[in-house]
Amino acid sequence: MSVKNPDMRPELLQVKDLVIQYETSDGIVKAVNGVNFSLREGETLGLVGETGAGKTTTALGIMRLVPDPPGRIVSGQVFFEGKDLLKENKVQMRAHRGKDISMIFQDPMTSLNPVLTVGDQIAEVVRIHEKLSRADAIKRAAEMLQIVGIPAERMNEYPHQFSGGMKQRVVIAIALACSPKLIIADEPTTALDVTIQAQVLDLIHNIQQKYQTGMLMITHDLGVVAEICSKVAIMYAGYIVEYGSIEDIFEDPRHPYTKGLFGALPNLKKKVHRLSPIDGMMPDPANLPQGCPFEPRCPHRTESCTQKVPEGIEVTPGHMVRCICCAQGGGK
Repeated sequence: MSVKNPDMRPELLQVKDLVIQYETSDGIVKAVNGVNFSLREGETLGLVGETGAGKTTTALGIMRLVPDPPGRIVSGQVFFEGKDLLKENKVQMRAHRGKDISMIFQDPMTSLNPVLTVGDQIAEVVRIHEKLSRADAIKRAAEMLQIVGIPAERMNEYPHQFSGGMKQRVVIAIALACSPKLIIADEPTTALDVTIQAQVLDLIHNIQQKYQTGMLMITHDLGVVAEICSKVAIMYAGYIVEYGSIEDIFEDPRHPYTKGLFGALPNLKKKVHRLSPIDGMMPDPANLPQGCPFEPRCPHRTESCTQKVPEGIEVTPGHMVRCICCAQGGGK
């Protein structure tokens, strides 16, 4: 089977200037601040950052699942196959969710209904979106379980009868049941042990390659990104601070935060006395610095960094960095 050049595939998802805030009694939490990225058919984009960076909120914004109140999509556009999802009404969005766009949530333990069999939960998605009879939907559910490596005979069992890794496989089967064009995987291996993590990642990657599904992989693990992603967006305090191909980010990181992430990873080729963690903590999203959000932790900060949030600079074609040092030619 011939595979199209990745750059020639149609654009599937385009997020433009997305701003999401939470209005609380303590003030306005600026969770996502003007996020931009795009994804083509069959492509995998890794969204990477510390806990609290705004990764999950970005995903919920794309799915129109930001809890309201207190959350609110303030501005921006989310184009899926050319249509702005933020202008769709609730009925239209429900038609997209599960059929065109599916989401694999972080914790499989809380993603499944404990009082329904796993077969019924997979079949429910199919019956809603593809209008199949119950018998045909159950047959599809059995097929989906086999695709994710679970014997079809177990479809009448309940979630508590499965291990954590098996539960995550069931969640993946639900997400894939209607052959979506886009999968959003929100740290799908966080609750699993290392061996099962590898199995689940291989499963997701193989299925995604087989069906040429676009995928947004949310993670804080650069090892996962290196394994399955073709593009990477590094997120910090609600901003994408660096964005580019996997080669751009891993071979030529420019932003001090990206360099700090790599510096905190052990390297088998280099013998060091101790790793170099990033000093300090991520800023409170309800009280972000006036200038660059990374400035308080940055080893290269200057007075200019405290004045305003830097704009994204394209340092090489397709490689964007949000840093004043890069703009001044000091990004290397």
